[in-house]
Amino acid sequence: MKHVDIDSMVRGEAQYIDDIPMPSNMLHSAVFSSPVARGKLIKLNTEEAEKFPGVRTVFSAKDIPGENQIGSVIHDEPLFCSEETKHVGDPIALVVADTAEIARKAIKLITCEISELPPIFDPREAYAKNLISGSPEIYVMGDPESMWKNCDAVIEGRVEIGGQEHFYFETQSAISVPTDNGGLKIFSSTQSTSHIQSIASRVLGIPMNKIEVDVVRIGGGFGGKEAQAARWASMTALAAFKLKVPVKLVLNRDEDMKMSGKRHAYSCDYKMGLSKEGKILAYEVFHYQNSGAYSDLSLPVLHKGITHSTSAYYVPNIKVTGASCLTNTTSATAFRGFGSPQAAIVIETALLKASEKLGIQKHELQKKNLLSEEDDMVYGSKIQNVLSLECFDEAVKKYDFPKILKDTENWNKTHQTEKKGAAIFPLCFGVSFDATTFMDQASATVHIYTDGSISVSTAAIEMGQGVNTKIREIVAKTLSVNSSRVKIESTNTTRIANTSATAASSGADLNGNAAILACNNILGRLKLFASKQIGCKPEEIEIQNETVYAKEEKTDWDWNRLIIMTYMNKIGLSAHAFYATPEIFADPKTKKGKLYAYYVFGAAISEVTIDCLRGTYDVHSVKIIHDVGKSLAEKIDLGQVEGAVVQGIGWLTSEEIVHSKDGKILTGNLGGYKLPDIYSAPEVITEFYTGSENRFGPFNSKAIGEPPLLYSISAYFAILNAIKAYNPEMSGTIDAPLTPEKVFLLLHDKQK
Repeated sequence: MKHVDIDSMVRGEAQYIDDIPMPSNMLHSAVFSSPVARGKLIKLNTEEAEKFPGVRTVFSAKDIPGENQIGSVIHDEPLFCSEETKHVGDPIALVVADTAEIARKAIKLITCEISELPPIFDPREAYAKNLISGSPEIYVMGDPESMWKNCDAVIEGRVEIGGQEHFYFETQSAISVPTDNGGLKIFSSTQSTSHIQSIASRVLGIPMNKIEVDVVRIGGGFGGKEAQAARWASMTALAAFKLKVPVKLVLNRDEDMKMSGKRHAYSCDYKMGLSKEGKILAYEVFHYQNSGAYSDLSLPVLHKGITHSTSAYYVPNIKVTGASCLTNTTSATAFRGFGSPQAAIVIETALLKASEKLGIQKHELQKKNLLSEEDDMVYGSKIQNVLSLECFDEAVKKYDFPKILKDTENWNKTHQTEKKGAAIFPLCFGVSFDATTFMDQASATVHIYTDGSISVSTAAIEMGQGVNTKIREIVAKTLSVNSSRVKIESTNTTRIANTSATAASSGADLNGNAAILACNNILGRLKLFASKQIGCKPEEIEIQNETVYAKEEKTDWDWNRLIIMTYMNKIGLSAHAFYATPEIFADPKTKKGKLYAYYVFGAAISEVTIDCLRGTYDVHSVKIIHDVGKSLAEKIDLGQVEGAVVQGIGWLTSEEIVHSKDGKILTGNLGGYKLPDIYSAPEVITEFYTGSENRFGPFNSKAIGEPPLLYSISAYFAILNAIKAYNPEMSGTIDAPLTPEKVFLLLHDKQK
């Protein structure tokens, strides 16, 4: 999985926030946060902390020159609490000192008087008290209410789905440096440079053009640095702006896990009606989304989940309701999959229950209900270029799913204390920024220097997913030069303004297409110039492997000669281009429309074995057919599939987030929070489905970042199937994650 930075990363030379050389007068900071889940802030006392040797000052809400507000979609989140604290870890003050160690010692000297209020942790309780962001979203297609009487089987149930810690390698980090124009340069571990710029501008009360944000790379994001990085960057910006010296903030792991957001936990009710043949006739679901203390990106996440409530299936009559419920835990935020994995688990659970009631194997129900070309979607458009059945059938055939099921059945007949399980999951994932279609835009600037080397600036953030390598290959392929000539610059708001976040699996799509447009602008000039020198038409000029061809004949012009002569003739070798995803739209009132440019399809088969005496289990393999279009970098794409699957399995098995009754996180370190390790990682076998085209992706490629995480759902249901093989009467609450403790209780639950 070699990408452009791999050599410097292996040698430890690649710079992250904590590695950036800074002047000797740089100060460090640490955050004082709320010790209670909810309460009225009566008094803040920082005097003892300010007297501590090495402490320069302490900042709080009263020191903010602009707005004490960092909310993204809804402006409901203060930078520092000034009146009410809403979760344990809610920031109240920032200590600035000579060293980070001094700053952390000083925050222990800060005291605050808080009048505690009863906290709320259950999203259903929050909903009952109307503590929600915005208003509930309701999507209806067809007439589900009138269909229930026509159903041969109706099943109902409840699903609980836990959150997940992002656990990026590089914690939340930022450095702000004053500039000579009264502004700032901010180095931030963020997925969105313009978001940092905008929020810092709001907090400081200065124009955005006085704030420069620069990102070379970040050590992982997974959505956790799309909106939440703005808080930490704005704190350093405030301190640097006030003190006129550089200020740095790097959260340690425990601080990050305590104060940063997680994947949204969901509590869902479902009702499904089917014909006796197994066709879904009606489906109703209510998503109680636990958004935490503030809205953050909860509403867009909720909407994505709503639009994916039918997953890879066609449901003619459906009602989906979603509410973003405000509770007293850290604000949940974007996470790989962005609400769609939670929605997929609910409908898969409904199908599992339906298969038991109808006596039809679940995989048969799945196949009967897969999406077809031009099927209507709940958000008001028809799905096109559908590959659900093709990917499903190829996975069944290639990996011999009938044999897997037969071998599993035979094993379970002869083994009492170990049981095997297998399951298949079909994928359908829409790619674009959903109803926030204004974010489906990007710019790129390309410079060709007189020695033939090339510089490319885009809004894409390299966070380990290989987007810089992909854009480098896109530019090299467009210009038909060796990729070693191409350098990808840092992402910087002075070069590329008004950026969308590197999110929604669209980083390579948007920025790659913008880079192609910029390259083609320069190519047009190069071909026009070359045609005049050689004596032919511009359209008869081609550049192939750094050589100029005229009328398909090789000339004595190479890349270096072409570039230097173009420059000598005073023709521009730079271009800036803008790309916006065509054809997509959303009604601003209903949020319906053509929300996705295209879809990614696939199917995954998981095999597991559980130890019925202990509740432990092994996920042996996840075998995948994945629709990648025409891969831009096959090894990187394979790595993305493997990483996503392991991350998803961790979420659905071992990564349980637990809070105490007073709201303190009990799994806020690696002693309590169980990440999957190399020993628990399954064998991931991936074959790319190569029969699809995608005119919206650079060179017919498709997005790879988020969709594969959903393949882990097959492992979740394989574990449930193994439990059922041991305990057919199992009736306990089924929720995610399926930790060994929960598996043990389900194995030995004998209540009907």
